[in-house]
Amino acid sequence: MDSRRHDHRFAANGDGDIGGDEEEEEGGRLSKRMRPLSPRISSAEIVAEFSHHDHAVARVNNGSFGCCPASVVADQLNWQHLFLRQPDEFYFRHLQPSIHRSRSLVRELINAAHLDEVSLVDNATTAAAIVFQHVAWSFIEGAFSPGDVVVMLHYAYGAVKQSIHAYVARAGGHVVEVPLPFPLSSAEEIISEFRRTLDRCRADGRRVRLAVIDHITSMPSVVIPVKELTRICREEGVDQVFVDGAHSIGNIEVDVEDIGADFYTSNLHKWLFCPPSVAVLHARLSSVAARRLHHPVVSHEYGNGLPLESGWIGNRDYTPQLVIPTVVEFVNRFEGGLQGIQQRNHEKVVEMGKMLAAAWGTRLGCPPEMSCSMIMVGLPGCLGISSDKDAMKIRTLLREEYKVEVPIYYQPPAQGDKDESGAVITGYVRISHQVYNVEDDYHRLREAILKLVGDGFNCTLLPSQEDRLTCFFAAREMKS
Repeated sequence: MDSRRHDHRFAANGDGDIGGDEEEEEGGRLSKRMRPLSPRISSAEIVAEFSHHDHAVARVNNGSFGCCPASVVADQLNWQHLFLRQPDEFYFRHLQPSIHRSRSLVRELINAAHLDEVSLVDNATTAAAIVFQHVAWSFIEGAFSPGDVVVMLHYAYGAVKQSIHAYVARAGGHVVEVPLPFPLSSAEEIISEFRRTLDRCRADGRRVRLAVIDHITSMPSVVIPVKELTRICREEGVDQVFVDGAHSIGNIEVDVEDIGADFYTSNLHKWLFCPPSVAVLHARLSSVAARRLHHPVVSHEYGNGLPLESGWIGNRDYTPQLVIPTVVEFVNRFEGGLQGIQQRNHEKVVEMGKMLAAAWGTRLGCPPEMSCSMIMVGLPGCLGISSDKDAMKIRTLLREEYKVEVPIYYQPPAQGDKDESGAVITGYVRISHQVYNVEDDYHRLREAILKLVGDGFNCTLLPSQEDRLTCFFAAREMKS
């Protein structure tokens, strides 16, 4: 028996390509008339979908690496076996039609005007490199003048900052950071600082060629008013706007038409349940720059448009892109679909954040309306977090001794608030909530911190990484 006849990916249409329950309308949009309703997922089925997680660990850090349900993992494995069984047939018959279908689904998720605006790439870091490569070429080729500016937020993701300097600064661009306060009390604080930065650039006689704006900053985690900042950029004559929404799709609503930026990227493996790694890069066709974007890995499709260039960058594993239809089926099994998941995650993370802040005598890092499925919660000041290294050491302690996985952000004391004991809050945890989380995950984090406080713990008691390695090798020598 030919097993392919029983695989939904081989339901051929009249052209012999991959078929399914959707019909494609003009412009690459999938018809909603043909979509079957998915059965509602039960609590037991949610547990089964994430049974591969380490249940000894309270995993309140979905934001870093995301998660992938078992049904999607199984579909990815089927795609991988399909390729390994007959690579030539996979390449010539199935790969590009399947990527096309995934791009069509993503187009709907972000409300892009046209399918040609949607490219699938490895991750948001790759998308940033594509945009910054274009900016660097604009400096090198003389379209931009030496000293023209790229503006980015102070809390931009570290890898994106490095990419800006690697591409843009080396090509002659001047990089300006927008200082942002933290903790925050309103979005107006962000808007005011952004305006002031653009005013300073204009006063210095510098032309702003690109504004890089996070939709959700990583650390500290805050939802940025990207639509308002994009509007300000248009008013102030900023040439191009690139929104880095690495955490956005599956976390908050994303409507690229409404936001109005030239470029928008988001990972799909963080909050949309895709396996690592896949991201979307949206490039507005009305932007002249969109036609000049190229993938930094040059292959046979170079010059045929970024969507096709990104769809083949050599022999590699494309399956994270191909399982997007199965991911959409998965999220549609939840009440309210993706929007329902986002709303429940937001409500629960705010509830858990307030619970932790009350237990520790601290505060949230921003108002609930400026959070998403992640929120910052102050740690008791007596823990004595005085550097990024301290934050990493206490994070390691929580992982190794208490089986709690949570990122910790160091906040310099000059900007910090005080906790109920009068100590300055210099550390914040960034907690996440995803469909697999339960309240006990956050109770374990709460109790771990309360135990450290009760035991009189202070970060000065933790050994440095060098001391830990010395002890490790000494212990190993004693055993040998």
